[in-house]
Amino acid sequence: MSSERRLFAEHAWDIPSGVELLQTTRYGGVSQAPYDSFNLALHVGDDSNAVLKNRHLLRQYLPSEPLWLNQVHGEHVLDADQEVHGTPDADAAVTTQAERVLIIMTADCLPVYFVDRQARVIGLAHAGWRGLAKGVLTKTWALMCEKVPDLKASDVDVFLGPAIGPQAFEVGQEVKDIFLLWGANRAQAFSDGMAGKTCANLYLLAAMELSQLGIGHIHAYHWCTYSQDQFYSFRRSKVTGRMASLLWIKKHT
Repeated sequence: MSSERRLFAEHAWDIPSGVELLQTTRYGGVSQAPYDSFNLALHVGDDSNAVLKNRHLLRQYLPSEPLWLNQVHGEHVLDADQEVHGTPDADAAVTTQAERVLIIMTADCLPVYFVDRQARVIGLAHAGWRGLAKGVLTKTWALMCEKVPDLKASDVDVFLGPAIGPQAFEVGQEVKDIFLLWGANRAQAFSDGMAGKTCANLYLLAAMELSQLGIGHIHAYHWCTYSQDQFYSFRRSKVTGRMASLLWIKKHT
């Protein structure tokens, strides 16, 4: 299998030894077009048997069944240390438990991995523009600090996964106006696109919010789901599958 057709996306990140991070691509599964091939979402119109086979394949790489969420482009952060029933409505999750696998699905939105380098707590957030505007990253960080009271921003690395790039993500002026309520400096995350359109930089919007929280160890990769075929993109394809971002604390031995 070529490097462009891997089950998991390659990166050059130095991940702390106490945690594991995985990012799937669209390759390596059994779904047929237009969901080809490693679609992990049951809600997008794909054949459910194919999705379940893909999930079974993914499960072979994990220490436990992942905590699937019903993502609603909101800001609710689930405490994954509590007993969870069904598929809860949430767009982020936090845990201190070893081998508790956090997961979100995306197809242009930004996956944000929060990793305490001492592996005491982790968080994973689904950050589209709506979630960012509602402060999903701030709320994820707040729950992490609640669970580990002596946690400091300097203890944490944040990794920004594959999302639609700043040249491809066209938005309306009303989206820019919402972010300007966070501060005039948010204007830096918007640029002029084609035909008078405004383009938003999800990576920069996330980094600015994280920096405002005092988090300085922010690691991004030069991905664009819209322009890179190894990823699903709703903007590019409309009818398409979803990738998974996964994070867990390793079991102490």
